[in-house]
Amino acid sequence: MNFTKNSANLTPIEDTVFAVVSKAKEAKAKFGADQVVDATIGSLYDEAGNLVAFKSVFDNYDKIKKEVKAAYASSFTGNPTFRQRVAEWTIGAADVKLAHSVIATPGGTGAVSMTFSDILEPGETVILPDIAWGSYALMATDKQLKAKKYKMFDGNKFNLTSFKETVMSVINDQNRICVVINDPCHNPTGYTMTRGEWDEVIAFMNECSKQVPCVILNDIAYIDYAYDLENSRKYMEAFNNISEQVMVVVAFSCSKTMTSYGLRCGAAILLAQSAESVRQAEIVFEKSARAIWSNIPNAAMDNFYQVTTEHYDDFMNEKAVYIDYLKQRSEIFKTEAEACSLPCYPYKEGFFVTIQIEDNDRRDRYHELLLANNIFTVKVNHGIRVAVCSLSIDKCKGLAARMKQYLDVTK
Repeated sequence: MNFTKNSANLTPIEDTVFAVVSKAKEAKAKFGADQVVDATIGSLYDEAGNLVAFKSVFDNYDKIKKEVKAAYASSFTGNPTFRQRVAEWTIGAADVKLAHSVIATPGGTGAVSMTFSDILEPGETVILPDIAWGSYALMATDKQLKAKKYKMFDGNKFNLTSFKETVMSVINDQNRICVVINDPCHNPTGYTMTRGEWDEVIAFMNECSKQVPCVILNDIAYIDYAYDLENSRKYMEAFNNISEQVMVVVAFSCSKTMTSYGLRCGAAILLAQSAESVRQAEIVFEKSARAIWSNIPNAAMDNFYQVTTEHYDDFMNEKAVYIDYLKQRSEIFKTEAEACSLPCYPYKEGFFVTIQIEDNDRRDRYHELLLANNIFTVKVNHGIRVAVCSLSIDKCKGLAARMKQYLDVTK
């Protein structure tokens, strides 16, 4: 007897990341950590192989009173100090002149999920990149949405042609458009779009908005690990040019920024030309927040505010150390990949590098061969994700050549 709704998808969830993480742990226990390359985990690890939990973040968190940790947030939209600080943190460094509002969410995931359900009707289509975090598609299915994918790349640049064609293929079939752009530090390729590419996207969406309202969901989960951190928000100034019929929803992840993955804190930042449009969307998002998660951890929001104001210098200095590690790790892997002709998607910055394999059957065979040789990675569409965020500098050395050797075997 099936007691769930008739439209429910009864296929068991297969989370490829956690499954491979488990296999990597088993291999470490059997062979020793030194004999295993664990490039599976999308979290920041130090050079000794330990999960990074910033001292500046958790020393402050430990000082928060237990009553504050136990208490409800002041509102299901988030604490006022948190909401204001998120807006300052995410868009304040750019000269963005749009009306805006912030809704607290359980991580960046909550912001993405909420946007899908509150923008599109069941049966409509959300537009995703073809190489992307797998949970986008899972969330779409959960919201009874279809998903159509644009090709991320045209050579070494953003594939604007495919993006346009994909949007136009659905624009006549639904009431509004919702497109996902994970930028900067794209998961899983590490690509960051240029300002020119963003300008072209905005101009095109403005044209589309003459037919239907359009929403750009900009997932910025990894923005605080951009290599040019000072200018990492400048592209958002392109948002100033959106039409009255275009809205941008920025999905922000405190979990990534603060190395507090388990505290589940983030935000959806609503941006539009008119305050009325923002308020209309805010009302709907507020109701979803109240109906689904009620409120976000009070202490997590207070901690974000305190760390990014009272302990700003300590936090930024500590984070800079690990951004430098990311630079070193990724540069080693990229340089050695180029030297041995290991094909990678265009990487600029961030947690991940992805090996380019267009044929998913070959990708599967390659992945199994890597596992058999104690190299643990994650399969993504048209490629293999290597989490340089979780590898030491020493583990990165020589890895590309080894991976190229196994890739050649799968020809």
